[in-house]
Formats: sequence, C-alpha cells, structure tokens
Amino acid sequence: MAKILIVEDNALNIKLFCDLLAAHGHQPEAVTDSRNALGAARELRPDLVITDIQLPHVSGLELIRLIRKDEDLAEVPIMAVTAYSAQGDEERIRAAGAQAYVSKPISVVKFAQTVDELLTISSEEPGELPESMANDDDGGGGGGPGEAGGEEV
Repeated sequence: MAKILIVEDNALNIKLFCDLLAAHGHQPEAVTDSRNALGAARELRPDLVITDIQLPHVSGLELIRLIRKDEDLAEVPIMAVTAYSAQGDEERIRAAGAQAYVSKPISVVKFAQTVDELLTISSEEPGELPESMANDDDGGGGGGPGEAGGEEV
C-alpha cells in the first residue's frame, strides 16, 4: 500500500482522487492549503505526491520546486494535475521536477495508470519516465471523470 499525498484545493477533486486511490489499494492523504503541503510531505514521507498546479498561496510549480530541494523528499515522484493547460505548460511543469502531467478533467483510467507507473518506476530505479507518462492528446476527445472501462478493483 503506497502513501500518496494529494495537494488540491477543490473538495470534489480531493474526493475523486482519494476514492480512486483507496479503491486501488493506496493510502491517500489530502492537504487543501498548499502552505501546509511541504510540512505534510515531510511528516507523511509519501511514496508519491499528486499536486494541482493552480493553487492559492503556494503554486503547484513552486511546491514541486520546494520538494525537489528538500533532501528527504527530492526523490519522491510527483504527478502534476491542472485544469488550465496552455502551450508550454507541460515543459514548465516537468522542468520544475514533476515526472508526470495529467490535465483535467481527468481520465479515470489514465489517472490510475499514471499513478501505478510512477509507483512502479520509483521502486525500480530513479530517473526519467518513459514517454507514456506524457499528457498525450490522441485527438479522441479524452475521457472525463465518468469514463467507462478499466475500473476493476
């Protein structure tokens, strides 16, 4: 069971992420105020951090940078989630230190797959994640939170 820290200010997203992670056998811990996120990460020592990018007070990008500078947290994989994606955002997010990037509305299947890949890769060896971790746009319209399939628990 992986400990996963979620930094998100939207209650519905927190519920969705926590429910999905718990259904897949993980232990989610949510922080709604980004000013408390670094302290929570130090205390929890998570196996993965999932953070929104558009946060009040401390942005998700700044939080990613702070985690990467922390000696005890530097190797923890980070997945960024954002509703506002513009050209160049993924590059900025990855440059800050996130290994994965998922845009909202999330595909439930893609979210779970990305979490599993990050946890598997981080337990094997540190380094760059494969291209499958990219926020790929297949032109198919993507799936939303209610996407069917792949939800076997």
